[in-house]
Amino acid sequence: MSSTSTPVKRACDSCHRRKVRCIGEGTNPCKNCISAGLTCTYNAIPQKKGPKGSRAKVLSELRETQRQSQIGLGYPHDLGYDGRPLSSTFARTPALLPPGLVESCVEFFFENLYPSQPILHRQRIRDIIMAMEHSVEAYCMVVALCAYVMIQSNMSVPPNVVLHGETNQISSISQGVMLLEESVRVRRGYDYVENPSILNIITSFFFCGSYFCLDRDNSAWFYLREATTHAQLLGMHDEETYKTGDLIECSRRRRLYWVLFVAERTYALHKHRSVSLHATINLPAVEDDPSERIEISGFIQLIDLYKPFDDTFIGLWNKVHSNCNPSWLAQLQGQLSEALPAYLESTETQAVDLRITQHWLRTMVWQLCVSHGFVSSMATDNAMTFKYPIEISRDLLSMTRQFSQQAMEVHGVGLIEKLFDIACCLTDVIACIPFSPTTFPLEPQDYLSRLITHLSTLRSGQTRYLPLLLSKITDVLPNLSLP
Repeated sequence: MSSTSTPVKRACDSCHRRKVRCIGEGTNPCKNCISAGLTCTYNAIPQKKGPKGSRAKVLSELRETQRQSQIGLGYPHDLGYDGRPLSSTFARTPALLPPGLVESCVEFFFENLYPSQPILHRQRIRDIIMAMEHSVEAYCMVVALCAYVMIQSNMSVPPNVVLHGETNQISSISQGVMLLEESVRVRRGYDYVENPSILNIITSFFFCGSYFCLDRDNSAWFYLREATTHAQLLGMHDEETYKTGDLIECSRRRRLYWVLFVAERTYALHKHRSVSLHATINLPAVEDDPSERIEISGFIQLIDLYKPFDDTFIGLWNKVHSNCNPSWLAQLQGQLSEALPAYLESTETQAVDLRITQHWLRTMVWQLCVSHGFVSSMATDNAMTFKYPIEISRDLLSMTRQFSQQAMEVHGVGLIEKLFDIACCLTDVIACIPFSPTTFPLEPQDYLSRLITHLSTLRSGQTRYLPLLLSKITDVLPNLSLP
């Protein structure tokens, strides 16, 4: 009489590796693998039991191992992050991103935006473009880059490039919006939140910049927070994490952290938000690439402008704290005034960013002084007098005269908003305080008139910020006759 043997229930490879109970119920994949987004296999040879270790760490290792092996196999573009078929909701739009457009956007980025945002590498971006066919991560990042360039800088599309069957009669910004929506939609098709990566952080940063230029402040802040959170999850705030990896990879990660550091503080001052990143790692090294010495030197100067705006300042700015030291603010004003040399060894677009940011930050500090009652007509320190915004406007306008329209426009709405803040501050000062005609080379209203001219000639300034400024002038200076 023969006996029927019961098959031994065996855990799948992933559940065995993670030391969790395999919930297969006769199905493949098992429920655990479906939930964790892992491929369910039974290839491993059973081993003796050993120490359990961290399940979370093991899960991350499993996902990365499977992702790398699937990229190596070259999954077609209709497969998701881990090789599973994407829902048609997240499938890519065919022919949306012709090679000619990608090439133009990449070149524009390196020629114009790279000095202030040196987070990509020319050769490695080529590798990422080549990987777009089998990597959703790569696809979303490249599409987001093109959207960002077209929305922020209004890059002209080459006449021989046809985008998704459209003629080039639609604007660059409209085309950029199409690309932005594509990248956001496709990225929702895989679990990028649970799997932070440098490519995902860069993609979120490009989303933030694009939405900011589209006046979608909540979306912009959301994606900036997403980028900074993923940066922290990857340990980018810890200097120890830069001691492994090749030089190029480490240098770009370090620069990306500082770009997010600057972006977060800019947004905090514009919109009264909080900050989460701090100056906890070393600055980028000029020696990493001698061919980029000028660009990186200018980038370090930009970081140095923002470094003093720490939790203390932001807390005071957001009215979270109230104990403010006037001598500390006076010292900060002096530091900002002397932060940049008379002659900048930088590219023109970088010089525009540095000079206007410097004077905008001086304005922000002065406004904090006003809110705490430190500004007085009798103050011996100019930075604590009511005429200080006129000095800032004078210094700013003497610099902007040497800049080309193109060098200013590539910075998009972010630069225009800084000019707008300075003009609003100047308007309030003119309305409140009488000045002697001999105090300045020009009348304060002449400086205001020149700021109005900048807003009226810069793209996006005329449509969005100029009407706001003119409305403010009408309200507080109804009898002002501008030249």
